[in-house]
Order: sequence, then C-alpha cells, then structure tokens
Amino acid sequence: MKHIIIIISIISITYNLHSQNSIENVLAEIEINNTMLSALRRTVEAQKLGNKTGNYLQNPEVEFHYLWSNPNTLSNRTDISIKQSFDFPSAYAYGKQISDIKNKQADLEYKKQLRELMLKAHVVCLDLIYTNSLKVEYATRLEHAKTVADSYHSKYNIGECNIIEYNKAQLNLLNIRNELETNEIERIALLSELEGFNGGKSIAIELASFPIVELPSDFNSWYKVAESNNPLLIWLRQEIEISHKQAKYSKALSLPKIDAGYMSEKIVGEQFQGIVVGLSIPLWENKNTVKYARGNTIAFESISEDQKLQYHNHLNTLYTKAVGLKRRVDIYRNNLILFNNSNLLSKALEKGQISLIEYIYELLIYYDSKDKLLDLELELHKTVAELNLSL
Repeated sequence: MKHIIIIISIISITYNLHSQNSIENVLAEIEINNTMLSALRRTVEAQKLGNKTGNYLQNPEVEFHYLWSNPNTLSNRTDISIKQSFDFPSAYAYGKQISDIKNKQADLEYKKQLRELMLKAHVVCLDLIYTNSLKVEYATRLEHAKTVADSYHSKYNIGECNIIEYNKAQLNLLNIRNELETNEIERIALLSELEGFNGGKSIAIELASFPIVELPSDFNSWYKVAESNNPLLIWLRQEIEISHKQAKYSKALSLPKIDAGYMSEKIVGEQFQGIVVGLSIPLWENKNTVKYARGNTIAFESISEDQKLQYHNHLNTLYTKAVGLKRRVDIYRNNLILFNNSNLLSKALEKGQISLIEYIYELLIYYDSKDKLLDLELELHKTVAELNLSL
C-alpha cells in the first residue's frame, strides 16, 4: 500500500511540474499573441517595401506635337518622341545594396523592440513567481497561526491564559491573513498585466520557486558573443556601411546621365525618324552630397564606439551585480536552513518555556529572514533577465 501511495505521489508531482507554464513557454506564447509585436511585424514589412522604392529606372517620357502651319497653304507637322533616362549603371548597384542593408536594419529594429517587450514580460513573470512563493509561504504561516490561535482560544475558555495572550494570538492570525490577502490582490493584478502582454488571452505562471541561476564563468568571452548579437551595435555597424555605400552612390549620381529614345517628324510628303541621344551633366544638383556621406560615416563611427563602450560598462555592471547577488543568495539560504528555529520555538511554546509574545517575536524574525531571501532571489533573477537580454 505504501508503495502505491509513493508511486501516485511521484506521478502527481511529475504531472504538476509539466502542467506548470515555464517562463520560456509563456514568453513564446506572448511573442505570438502580443498585439504590439503584430503591428511591428506589419510595419517592418511596409518599411522593407518602402526601402525598395526609388531604385528603378525613371519613367519614360512620351511627347506628341501637332503643329499647324501659318499661312494655311503650308502642311501641318506631327512630331512623336519616346525617351528614357538612365543614371550611371553603378548607381543602381549601390542603390540596391543600400536598400538590402536598410531591410536588415528594419529586422534589427523589430528584434530590439521584441527584446525590450520580452524583458518587461519576463519581469512580470518573475514578480508572479515571487507572489506565488509568498502565497505558499503565507499559507503555511496561516496554518501555524490558526493552530496557535485555536490553542489560546481553548486555553482562554478554561482560564489557562489571560485576555492579553488571547488577543495577541488573534492579532497574529489577523496580520498573517491580511498579508495573504494583500499578496493575492497583487498576484491577480500581475496576472492581468501578463494577459495584456498576451493580447488579452488568459495565461498564467504557476511556478512557486525561482529556477536555478547560471552565470557565465568568464565575462570577457561571454561579452564577445553578446556584442556580436546586440541589435543596436549591429544596426550602427550597418549604418556605417550604408554611409560608405551612400558616398559611392552619390559619386555615381554625379556622373553624366544618359537619355536615349526614338523621334519621328512627319509633314505632308515627308517623314523623318531616328534615335535620340542626350547627356545630362550634373554640375550643381548633387553638390556636397559626397562630403555629406563621408561626414555621416565619421559621425556614426564615433557614435558606434561610444555605444560599444557604454554597452560594455553596462553589462559589466550587471554581471558584477549578478555574481554578488548569487553569492549572497547562496549564503543566505544555507544559513537560513542552518539557523531555522521554527520547530524548536513551537515545542518551547507547547512546554511553556517561552511566552506567546516571545514565540511570535522570534517567529517574525525567521519570517522576515525568509522574506529577505525571496527579495534577494527576485532581484537576482531580474538582473540576470536583463543580462540575458543581451544574448
């Protein structure tokens, strides 16, 4: 019989673990259902189409002239011309390259917005795990408080304790019940916020303990990967590449443009037709465009170096903070287990070795320590979440 109970318990625990939504599963669902991300995806597609415009041949020109004579004794004249303008061929090549890079930048902008939204949703998930943990903790504390309050209620009825001890036990129960209810209000609000991230669709995090934190052992090696994947830094590198291409594109536009076409002239008894070739010499139209593109390149190179330095310092600060918090959490947790007096306090109260006030006071110290541990764990996981956002 005992073996059957153990097997059923294991199956039940396994089922509960699988039924609980992990943070990764929740974030994956939010990425699909979030309305802002859906709008951003459409915006990116529109931007990509916009980036492809303006790099095609100019519209052909068609002209028709009908000229009547004066005096009327002369015949009227009809002219028809079809003409197409061409930029220098390299201009179209550079224009396409710039368009392709801008399309990659549109994807990067979406990725940047996605990461920022996922971080916000991740923080809400962590807050929910925190409130779930408190819910379990407060439920346990409430059961202890009920046991003590019922015991002192019975003692008071038979005259074994005074009204002060009775009231103290009831107030302790009232305070813990209030903490449980306040935490539940906060938990429901967080669930509503998470639902908003999920496009109004119901979603929940049932986890009541934080996952294990894993930090990279070597910051510099990890940073190289983070830097190569950072959307902003990639965007700036591509903006520098666009500036280089823009300078070449401007040079190509400064080369002569060619007009080619067909023309026909017709009068009574005579007709002339043939090809038309023209040359447009850009003396003033594109003045300073090459200098502007070069200046842009220098400016973006400076911005890129500054952003890289700030990014490195920010991640180094987060990493140092995360390592320190993890060490504090590990030490705090181990010491909390080592110095747990809750069972000893219950036995001492039952035997009358300590008063109710002493019991509650000592228990509150232990409860406060557990709350501080949860606070540290929450801060650690929020720091790690921001750190992992850079990967």
